[in-house]
Amino acid sequence: SPHLDAQPLEKRKSMVLAELGGRITNALRTMTSNTVIDEETVDNMLKEIAAALLASDVNVKLVSKLRKNVKNRINLEDLATGLNRRRMIQQAVFEELCEMLNPGKAPYQPKKGKPNVIMFVGLQGSGKTTSCTKYALHYHRKNFKTCLVCADTFRAGAFDQLKQNATKARIPFYGSYTERDPVKIAQDGVEMFTKEGQEIIIVDTSGRHKQEASLFEEMQQIAAAVDPDDVVFVLDSSIGQAAHDQASAFKDAVSVGSVIMTKLDGHAKGGGALSAVAATESPIIFIGTGEHFDDFEQFQVRSFVSRLLGLGDVGGLMNAIKDAGLDKQPELYQKLSQGVFTLRDMYEQFQNVMKMGPLNKVMSMIPGMSAMMTKGKEQESQVRFKKFMTIMDSMTDDELDTENTTKMMTDSRVIRIAQGSGSHPQHVWELLEEFKRFQKMVSKMKHLKIGKNGEMPQMSRNPQQAMAQMGKCLDPRMLKQIGGMNGLQSLMKSMNGMDMSQLMGDM
Repeated sequence: SPHLDAQPLEKRKSMVLAELGGRITNALRTMTSNTVIDEETVDNMLKEIAAALLASDVNVKLVSKLRKNVKNRINLEDLATGLNRRRMIQQAVFEELCEMLNPGKAPYQPKKGKPNVIMFVGLQGSGKTTSCTKYALHYHRKNFKTCLVCADTFRAGAFDQLKQNATKARIPFYGSYTERDPVKIAQDGVEMFTKEGQEIIIVDTSGRHKQEASLFEEMQQIAAAVDPDDVVFVLDSSIGQAAHDQASAFKDAVSVGSVIMTKLDGHAKGGGALSAVAATESPIIFIGTGEHFDDFEQFQVRSFVSRLLGLGDVGGLMNAIKDAGLDKQPELYQKLSQGVFTLRDMYEQFQNVMKMGPLNKVMSMIPGMSAMMTKGKEQESQVRFKKFMTIMDSMTDDELDTENTTKMMTDSRVIRIAQGSGSHPQHVWELLEEFKRFQKMVSKMKHLKIGKNGEMPQMSRNPQQAMAQMGKCLDPRMLKQIGGMNGLQSLMKSMNGMDMSQLMGDM
């Protein structure tokens, strides 16, 4: 879409998906705070939600359908009797947004112990080659043997880029500087890696500046030669509603089975692209939210909508904790049960949070916490974490392991640590203040009687007392964001037995 390219980047980045979620949440909050809920207040809420979706470039017909369906789901007579009005309306909006993004088709699941050939297609500049590496790395971390084949002979430097990405990610790759036939390269690469026993063989194909007959012809030839198990269409989400026609054109040329959306990290067009792709009946499997290999997450409709509305994604949070290996920390549990917390423990918890991915992603999984992460602040917090870790790298073992940090940290020590880490002494004092806050919270946790595997027997014996104790442990600001004691109870219920020490350890 030429008119898009003419817009300044800042303008295109003027409204991120988080802001769309914020507008929808505000519309719900405004409506449910009214003392009387009638036809007019529901209409006003739906009008604001529709305006937010249209501003995010969602198709007008889809928005109109969503308004109508939400209204049909809401029973005003039930709402008037005070049956948790906000929850019922929120649920209606949630279900309809899920419906709008759900293509009703399950994506291909790679199988271990056999070669799964995955062919990537898309226009030039969509982030296809980077997405190939991210996809390979994602499955490599799940113990699949993954590899990359560069069958893009059209773009100068395509093989160099794939080679560089693959080397960085330590993924085996295949390509050629001399062979010009992409079909032969694809065939040879797949054959070679199949013999080697690779399980996920990713074939990166040529892109073009626009949909061309020659591109589609080449794609069809490669597909016929390598017989892919799945064809992944990589789509630049900044093109908005134009995604529908583009996805349909590719789907008509080759049997597109899945879609990866890229550049979903900051522009108004994301909503339009998401809804347009859902309309093509190809499930979105991953979304790219940045240039780094870790800026890549599995797309699950209900989790995505839940986070969009600030409701969190507890299932995703628990998976992130398990993937980072943080669900088994006996030493930490023992310390927490004793109310002991040192600077070294804080350093390790910062490392743990970093392992779970970008901070804004982790925060958005915790109900009520996304509101604490204002736009641009997530990057600031990530930088702050790293800065604190650098400062702690300049501390001695005694300083890191003492339980009486306040007494030990004299002015001369602070100056030495600041000089050693290239920081200002003020930053060292800031770190120590942050540590004091954590230490105070942990000292209250010894009353929770945490077991060596993180279990909390008190939760089943006397849940009310245990919940009250947890409420005292949490930072008041955090407790307020979660929704007070009622919100904490709901959170624990949805976590289905996950212990509080994990939640607080990873915050």
